[in-house]
Amino acid sequence: MNEKDYNRNISIDDFDYQLSDERIAYYPAKHRDESKLLVFKSKEHEIIDSEFRYLPNFLEKNDILVFNDSKVIHARLLVHNDTGAAIEIFCLEPLQPSDDPAIAFALTKNVTWKCMVGNAKKWKRPLTINVQLENKILKVRAERGEAENATFEVTFTWDDDSVTFAEWIECYGKIPLPPYIHRTTEEIDTERYQTVYAHYDGSVAAPTAGLHFTKELIENLKNSGVSLHYVTLHVGAGTFKPVTSASIGEHFMHDEKIFITKSFLKYLLSNIDNRIIAVGTTVTRTLESMFIIGAKLFLNLDNPFEVQQWEFYDNSELREITKKQSFSAIMNYLEQNNADTIIASTKLIILPTYQRKVVGGIITNFHQPKSTLLLLISNFVGENWRNIYTYAMNNDYRFLSYGDANLYL
Repeated sequence: MNEKDYNRNISIDDFDYQLSDERIAYYPAKHRDESKLLVFKSKEHEIIDSEFRYLPNFLEKNDILVFNDSKVIHARLLVHNDTGAAIEIFCLEPLQPSDDPAIAFALTKNVTWKCMVGNAKKWKRPLTINVQLENKILKVRAERGEAENATFEVTFTWDDDSVTFAEWIECYGKIPLPPYIHRTTEEIDTERYQTVYAHYDGSVAAPTAGLHFTKELIENLKNSGVSLHYVTLHVGAGTFKPVTSASIGEHFMHDEKIFITKSFLKYLLSNIDNRIIAVGTTVTRTLESMFIIGAKLFLNLDNPFEVQQWEFYDNSELREITKKQSFSAIMNYLEQNNADTIIASTKLIILPTYQRKVVGGIITNFHQPKSTLLLLISNFVGENWRNIYTYAMNNDYRFLSYGDANLYL
């Protein structure tokens, strides 16, 4: 079997394990950095038990730690129609007049989003949403378009052009907890299902590896000589999309927007040999996608800012480009176009066979069985993922978004 066929024929059943309800964390730990930390060193095949606040002990001076600074939006809107039927609108991504989240959140008067809709059959006429702002009631009209691939275009219009979309959805909407946390959103989630460094609105799910960091821990990392940097990947609802096909070749990855600044790229070029530790799977996908973008620019390939699911596996030329060649090609592009930020989209899937070009280690949580995130983790630890997860099960580690952390080196 050739390499191309082997990758597509990876069986998702090989990445299954029994996750009991008692191991799922339905609430966060009392303090962010007091979560447990499982450290796995691949060379020694060694598992170390620790606490997250001791993370600086396991990193080296001059390591580059990269965070995703995307912010979770209050994307769940619970509305009632004129007969009292409950309808849930889950905002996924902006469409019109701009698909740039920064622009969409600053808009006044109207905006159109791609949304999932619960109880859509009860939504026959435009809905009215009454939003209690500080000193007034804002009336928002929500009008649903036709269904397309289980989502709808929903146009929101409101009666005060001094109010932005971000302002009223922040007041009215709820933080969207993952579907495996079987409870309604509570006040604690507003703070704790958000990283302390979240900055740019746009995610409908938290980059959960970052939930363990406190401002004090970040300062401790800086003082220990670790260099801290930020990229942005807006996490879509597709992150929870289950793999329903028997082989991974029949699974279609969701599209997510990524943003990478020129200043960060310049730092990487000046410290090209330093180890890069990704805080989470989203950062890993962003950094590896960045390499592919640069490699496509270097090779003058079409659509360099759209990373497809399989192109890195299918095009051996991409894999032959060096990190310096890739990053330099992006820098040249930015300078030639007088731009400060790369804006791109990625559908990259990271399999056990993926040849990582950028990321040398990862901080992450424990992931769901038969998920693409578990495939990504196996890229770092190989078949050891099963031993690691069994060990965690037997030693009272907490799983999934509000659970404990891992450091894979």
